[in-house]
Amino acid sequence: MKAVTVPEPGGPEVLRVAEVPTPAAGPGEVRVRVYAAGVQPVDLAIREGFRPPGAVIGSPLVLGNEFAGVVDQLGPGSYGWEVGDEVLGFQVLNSQAEFVTVDTSHLVAKPAGMPWEQAGSLSASGQTAHMALGLLKVGKGDTVLVHGASGGVGTVAVQLARAWGATVIGTASERNHAYLRELGAIPVAYGEGLVERVRAVAPQGVDAALDAAGRGALEASVELVADKDRIGTIVDYATAERLGLRQLRAERTAARLAELVELWETGGLRLEVAETFPLERAADAHRMVATGHVRGKVVLTP
Repeated sequence: MKAVTVPEPGGPEVLRVAEVPTPAAGPGEVRVRVYAAGVQPVDLAIREGFRPPGAVIGSPLVLGNEFAGVVDQLGPGSYGWEVGDEVLGFQVLNSQAEFVTVDTSHLVAKPAGMPWEQAGSLSASGQTAHMALGLLKVGKGDTVLVHGASGGVGTVAVQLARAWGATVIGTASERNHAYLRELGAIPVAYGEGLVERVRAVAPQGVDAALDAAGRGALEASVELVADKDRIGTIVDYATAERLGLRQLRAERTAARLAELVELWETGGLRLEVAETFPLERAADAHRMVATGHVRGKVVLTP
């Protein structure tokens, strides 16, 4: 099968779409024929040399931690799925390929009406947003500031916080302000003067802040949010440690993913795919994600 591999650490140019052995489903696993796989910032970090804690690194290393596709093989002792089922799910690595094997507990059913590109882009960013807002205890009556609100995580975080009863202020470049309004957020421009702009639109104050952008977001958040335990980041861990703020991490679960799918089915979650690339253009996908200005997600289609 074809897969996006990293022969050696480096820039996007090191990526190779190579022929690798097609995996077989092991005990408790199924094999999925991948129709779409999202590209995450962590894929760029792995390409540059980062290794996820506890990950089993194959040779060659195959990127990708979220996917959607069709079950095509059942492993010994697997249950809950049949060949032909349309699914979306998550895996630490190996998803940017024509096939992926996955534990049956890492899958949920794909709604018939959900486009493949959206299904393949939901798990990582969606679960990260859900986890982060939960750890920050965002709920009804809160005013929450989402830094990087038009990106993959931010897009879901804005809508989840709104669904949970919060008022959302989102930072983004001017070109994405209309988009944020459509999602239900109050947009503000990032950069110098951010604190004053947020105070102007939220004179009642800000209860919690989620940093999905970096670039000084945590320093601004400390000026805006009284309770430091309700400020957290998914990107800028060094600054969080320096300022005594939360580094937001948690395990992904099928239950969390199923909740997101249900929200999509009821019309409460819009998923934005900025661009779709074939596997052979994985390097271009990485370059696009690296700009930090993607609206929604970038997706690969085997």
